[in-house]
Amino acid sequence: MNIERIELFHIRLPLVAPFETSFGVTTERESILARIVADGVTGWGESVADADPGYSYETVTTNWHVMTGYLIPALFSAPIADPREAPARFSRVRGHNMAKATLEAALWDIAAQQAGLSLRDYIGKVTGRQMKDCVVVGVSIGIQPTTEKLLERIASFLQYGYLRIKMKIKPGRDLHDVRAARAAFPDRMLMVDANSAYTLKDADLFRQMDDLNLLMIEQPLGYDDIYEHSKLQPQLKTPICLDESIHTPDHARMAIELGACKIINIKQGRVGGLTHAIAIHDVCEACNVPVWCGGMLETGVGRALNLALAALPNFKLPSDLSASNRYYDPDLIEPPFEINADGTLSVPAGSGLGVHLVPERLRKVTLRHEAFSAQPSPG
Repeated sequence: MNIERIELFHIRLPLVAPFETSFGVTTERESILARIVADGVTGWGESVADADPGYSYETVTTNWHVMTGYLIPALFSAPIADPREAPARFSRVRGHNMAKATLEAALWDIAAQQAGLSLRDYIGKVTGRQMKDCVVVGVSIGIQPTTEKLLERIASFLQYGYLRIKMKIKPGRDLHDVRAARAAFPDRMLMVDANSAYTLKDADLFRQMDDLNLLMIEQPLGYDDIYEHSKLQPQLKTPICLDESIHTPDHARMAIELGACKIINIKQGRVGGLTHAIAIHDVCEACNVPVWCGGMLETGVGRALNLALAALPNFKLPSDLSASNRYYDPDLIEPPFEINADGTLSVPAGSGLGVHLVPERLRKVTLRHEAFSAQPSPG
């Protein structure tokens, strides 16, 4: 594909309700949308970096800098035949996976459209895999002001049809809340996400959760750790799921071989894009380690991409891909994502991402916009 034009949109959207994790409270989300035009076809990608370096060292500001200064010039340097070439094209830039994934996503969207396929079917074609039409989904619930409010919040989402509840925890808001949730909802799929808020000294806390029949404990220890998780997992019956510390297929392989986890959360933005996300899926599948797709408060653009990824067969656990109205009202896209009666989301079947971005909604939330064009060849 010959890339003709790339546009970046720095956006800010209010959340429908505050979202609290162990590293803070979010009331609005800043992000970057990338629009790439190649051979007359338009593709979209969404950055999952936040405004501040809480979850990752990457931020909206660093993503903008890395994309404009290094990644966009690399894309303009020569035609690209396949979106899976993007990691090699970006290899001179170390790290900055979220910036890389933003642009790579738009390339996958374009390639699927050029093939006359939905992104789901295009991924199935290039991987030779049988893809799912629907993805089982759960919902992530931030830390609530009180245990009572947490139980009310869980009950409200179960009424929507979500099949799995993820509760954020932090020191002081953990075991009591989780015990209360299990007592109130004895037969529901529950899990906890610590976002790296604990150390090995807290092993006894997690051992006490073993009797609560949790689906998993997500990233209890350091955000960059694999080794100490390999010390914790053998002490627990409950599976550990790694998130923040898995950035490459080699990290996934290492974690599995060390016994650091029994489940891996794949966020395509965290690992540098769909190409690496698919590779991690395959590594885990070969080792009989199930995966699920984590969410990062994406708009419908990023959610559509995640659903196509989560249609791969080894995404066996409910993914954090809730309906559009979970976070935004309205979303930037039409039609919005709505949960099905069986607790699933349908994977878009339209061309490419399969969603329509509403220009007027994008205009209202855009803080900054910049466009880049291919330079004409000399002579």
